[in-house]
Order: sequence, then C-alpha cells, then structure tokens
Amino acid sequence: MIKLRLTTLSFLQFFIWGCWLITIGSYCFNTKHWSPGDFGVIFSTMGISALFMPPIVGILADRVMNAEKLYGILHLLGGISLFFIPNAQTPDQMFWSILITMVFYMPTISLSNTVAYSILSNHNLDIVKNYPPIRVWGTIGFIVALWIVSLTENETSAFQFYLASAVSIALSAYAFTLPSCPPMGKKSESKSLSNRLGLDAFKLFKKSHFAIFFIFAMFLGAALQLTNAYGDTFLQDFKFQDQYKDLLAVKYPAIIMSISQISETLFILTIPFFMKRFGIKQVMIFSMVAWVLRFALFAYGDPGAGLWLIVLSCIIYGMAFDFFTISGSLFIETSTNQGIRSSAQGLFTMMVNGVGAVLGSLISGKIIELYFTENNVKNWHNIWLVFAAYAAVVTILFIFLFKEEPKEIEPSI
Repeated sequence: MIKLRLTTLSFLQFFIWGCWLITIGSYCFNTKHWSPGDFGVIFSTMGISALFMPPIVGILADRVMNAEKLYGILHLLGGISLFFIPNAQTPDQMFWSILITMVFYMPTISLSNTVAYSILSNHNLDIVKNYPPIRVWGTIGFIVALWIVSLTENETSAFQFYLASAVSIALSAYAFTLPSCPPMGKKSESKSLSNRLGLDAFKLFKKSHFAIFFIFAMFLGAALQLTNAYGDTFLQDFKFQDQYKDLLAVKYPAIIMSISQISETLFILTIPFFMKRFGIKQVMIFSMVAWVLRFALFAYGDPGAGLWLIVLSCIIYGMAFDFFTISGSLFIETSTNQGIRSSAQGLFTMMVNGVGAVLGSLISGKIIELYFTENNVKNWHNIWLVFAAYAAVVTILFIFLFKEEPKEIEPSI
C-alpha cells in the first residue's frame, strides 16, 4: 500500500512537468514567435529558481516543517501560478510567469525524493532497492502527459499549462494525506551558527569528492537543459522542408521525443545493479558518454531516412538522464547523515537544475542566436555537434578529476 501511494505521488509529480517542459519551446517559437535569445532567458527561469529554492525548502524540511505538508503547499501555489501563464503576452511577462511557477515547482523535485525516502525508511524498506521501481512511474506520468498534449494537438497551445495546473492542485490535496515526514535535523546537538541556519549541507563542498561531484552535476545539468529546451523544436522545424512536413515525426514530435522517457523507465530499473556493481564514478561516466551520443545522433538524424538515428538518440537518453539524476540522488541519500539529507538533496537540485540550467539556457540561447541562426533558420546539425563536443570535454575531465570513495557511496541492496 505504501509503495502504491508513493507510486501515485511520483506519477503526478512528473505528469505536471511533462505537460509543458518539452513543448514550451514550440509554444514560444511557433505561437508567440519569440527569438532563441528570448527563449533562452525564459527557459533559464527553471535554473534561476533552482539556485535558491531547493536549498531553502530542504532546510525547512530538515528543521521546521513536515516534508509532506511543505510539498503540498508548494504544489498548491504552483498550480495557481500555472493557470496564469497563458496570460503572458511578451517575453518579459512570460519570464516572470514561468519564474514564479518554477519557484514553487522546482523544489518539489528534490522534496518528492525526501518524502519517498523518509516514508520507505520509516517502513523499514530498502531505499536503493525499492525507490527506482517507484520513481519509474514518474517517468510514465511524464510520458502520459506528453502524449495527451501531443495527440490532442496542443503542443503550441495554452491547454498544456491549464492541464498542469489542474493536476498540481490535485497533487497538493493528495500530499496532505501522506504519512508524516517530520524534520530530522532537530535532533542535532550542534549549536553552531550553520547548524542553526540549516546550512550544514554546504559543508559537503569541503570534501573533494563531493565538491567535484556537485560541479560535474552542474555541467550535466546544462546538458539536460539543452535537450529539454530544443529537442521538440528541432523536430518542429522540419515542417518547413517539403520532403519532411507530412511525416509522423514532424506532425507529432512530442510523441517521438517521449521515446526518451520510455527509455528512462527501463534504465531506472537497472540502477540498483549498476550502482552496486560499478559505483557512482562509473555510472556517471556511462551517463556522460550517453550525452555525447545523444547530441551526436541528433546532429545526423532527420524525420525521414535518418529517423532511426533520432530514435536511437532517444533510447540512449534513458541512460544519460537516469544514471546522472536518479543515481546522483541515491548517492546523496546513502552518503549523508539524516539530519542534512533534505538540504543535501536540495543542494544537488540547485547544482543540476539551478546553476547548470541557468548557464545552459543563457549561453546556448545566445550561441544559437549569434552563430547558428540565419534568417530565422537554425543550423541544427552544427548546434548538436557543438553540444556533443561539450559533453565529450566534460566526460574527459570527470574521468581524471573525480576520485571515488567506495566506503561512503556504495549502496547495499
């Protein structure tokens, strides 16, 4: 019963994001006709909110308020703000609308992990073994939302935000029925200022392996932002070429992109094996190599004869995403004490969806606008090759710089 309840939470958590995350680029480019630079700034709102909200919310969950109640409040406020996004008529208005929404939604990603881990632990269930099958339903929720939006031909309409709003409010009500997840940080006897302020998680940066891990999580966060921002738009742009405009991949690009999330559901289930067998360093390297292939295959793919390259890229995405975000979250959970775990999860989210996302959005938007856009036509082949080169450099640096500490990070199943 507990697993079923957490499965429902995971499904709804990512259903909300799946309604619009992949298709917002099409909405901004094709409905609003805004530039790549404008969109880069708008998409950076996810990163900006993640710079401060996940750590703050993590501190509150560790020291002040039950995690499930805080989670419910955030989704209620997020649902209300989602409803008003379609009112934005200019890039500036859209920026603020999305930013407000992300202030409420972004911390719920790490907080959903905290709630699940706490409830599983309180019921004496192994987290590393039991969480991945629960989390896989979050990806399924994302896929279902994406398919609903695509099959109803609402990839460029305001419906995607209204649907997300309704589900967010429903999840808010559901959260208040979950088992209690009280703060654990109160048990600490430390009287230091950092402990009183709930900032102890930032001390993890004093350990070299943690510091390097967080820095590279930031780099991979930028890679994740690139594929989220431009994947659907990449396929949408083929409709301007006569030989591709009537093909399935161009008519329903979100469905093709959802293969990425379908792949996630498979790779999530392999995480306990890979974490135990290889450790966090090897798992992260697998993820980074997968990012290189993800972008390189896009560079040479098209909706016609090259569709198999796009599909293969989407399949590889499952490893690229899961072996970095889910494994990273489990690494944090199994490597930190319970008094700072919510804060540490928030810190991880800040580096991935905050610093990394901001840099990925702003820099990529400007690079595409300045060097790869002419007469409003984007050179997707070279765009994806540049992204692949970026991921390759990150991979090489990580191999040489990250030193694993097996005793701290090897989980048991």
